[in-house]
Amino acid sequence: MENKKYYFAVDLGATSGRTILGTLVGGKLEQEELTRFPNNLIETGGHFYWDIYALYLEMIKGLQIVGKRGIDLSSIGIDTWGVDFVFIGDDDAILRNPMAYRDPHTFGAMEEYLSHVVPQREVYDITGIQFMNFNSLFQLYAMGKANNSAMQHCKKVLFMPDALSWMLTGEAVCEYTIASTSQMLDPRTGDLSEKLIESVGMKRSQFGRMVQPGTQIGVLTEEVQKMTGLGAVPVIAVAGHDTGSAVAAVPAKDKHFAYLSSGTWSLMGIETQDAIISDRSYELNFTNEGGIEGTTRFLKNICGMWLYERCRKEWPEEVRQLSHPELQGSAMQVEAFRSIINPDDKAFANPPSMIEAIQQYCRETNQAVPETPAEICRCIFDSLALRYRQVFGWLKEFADFNLTVLHVIGGGSLNKYLTQFTADACGVEVLAGPQECTAIGNMMLQAKASGDVSDIWAMRQIIANSVEMVPYHPAGDKAAWDQAYEKYLKITNQK
Repeated sequence: MENKKYYFAVDLGATSGRTILGTLVGGKLEQEELTRFPNNLIETGGHFYWDIYALYLEMIKGLQIVGKRGIDLSSIGIDTWGVDFVFIGDDDAILRNPMAYRDPHTFGAMEEYLSHVVPQREVYDITGIQFMNFNSLFQLYAMGKANNSAMQHCKKVLFMPDALSWMLTGEAVCEYTIASTSQMLDPRTGDLSEKLIESVGMKRSQFGRMVQPGTQIGVLTEEVQKMTGLGAVPVIAVAGHDTGSAVAAVPAKDKHFAYLSSGTWSLMGIETQDAIISDRSYELNFTNEGGIEGTTRFLKNICGMWLYERCRKEWPEEVRQLSHPELQGSAMQVEAFRSIINPDDKAFANPPSMIEAIQQYCRETNQAVPETPAEICRCIFDSLALRYRQVFGWLKEFADFNLTVLHVIGGGSLNKYLTQFTADACGVEVLAGPQECTAIGNMMLQAKASGDVSDIWAMRQIIANSVEMVPYHPAGDKAAWDQAYEKYLKITNQK
């Protein structure tokens, strides 16, 4: 045990979290899940909050397991979802549980801000970030308008992974990849834009010092050391944004790849050396988020399996009891391309009934209306694959290198039907896996910080050696996919 270095990853999503222990053995990453726990939204006083103290307690529980085993941890890293943040007061106490990005307080705030404060095109030219109503910039604007008392009295604003690292170390930083999700970071300067910060009544000094992934934030406080039985373990700023850690874990062999992080959201993009901020990227609402080693994650958000997940909750109990392979397999018996939707149409953002929203879309576009779970499931999978084809085509426009492979990572990589459709629609080799890529990227960045790995390509080689990738090659009827894509473009244009 003394000859191994152990890395502790905290991987927090918007619905659940995990703590994982990893170590490098024989050029491969071995990992063990220590704990898994829910991340519950709290609804009170007309707002939705995250329970940051519960998340802190879950981190401590995971660290206590390590301490009881007598493991000498090399480091700790934390990644979370993006955009949300915590206010810290003058007495170094959390002023209030952080508001969740799903809170409706930002409804209309983005449009008002862009109309009356800073014009939309100027915001994009500064940040290169796509416009979503819950971005941190618009959350802060909405809070300011509402005279949010925590905002009015805060000394520091810390994004979620930085806040949790601060709770462990007492050190306040602003990690680059998580800051890039805020729509306040200027990728040209590598720092937060003072103009945008000041436009919502804040100051740059209220945010932590900017650090890059792989930077040591500090060590565990004496308080945490006593609770866990550990020593002064370093806490590393990994790619704090979970997608940043996930993309760092793409097991690519060279730069000629695109990635599709497939889950509730699908994020399709490429890795570039510089941000791409142009008339065309603005028109198509692409985003430039921070990556590791100075790279940019140039990508587009796509609705993803949210459509399927919402429909599944509405179907009768006997349908919900079917396994995913059983339900998805039944969809393969349905006529292809019978019904097509644009997964990113605003009708599917958060409708009271996703089934009814899909059916109404098909009625309005004069298509066959899917009725059965199999028909609806087939509609979703066909439509997602066609949307992926559209975005992949745009990526080929922007990339200054050939895209020869598409890496599908995340939970969606296990969906063999959608993954095959993606290869067929895009006409490119698809490599599926790893599934739990975020924690892998988190731990590999810790290994890089400790000097065990030299750079991103050495990281990716180790990951490729450690996980199984399933290859998918275009095998469908190309003419049929081409015809379906024309239908998709016609339908989406008329909507």
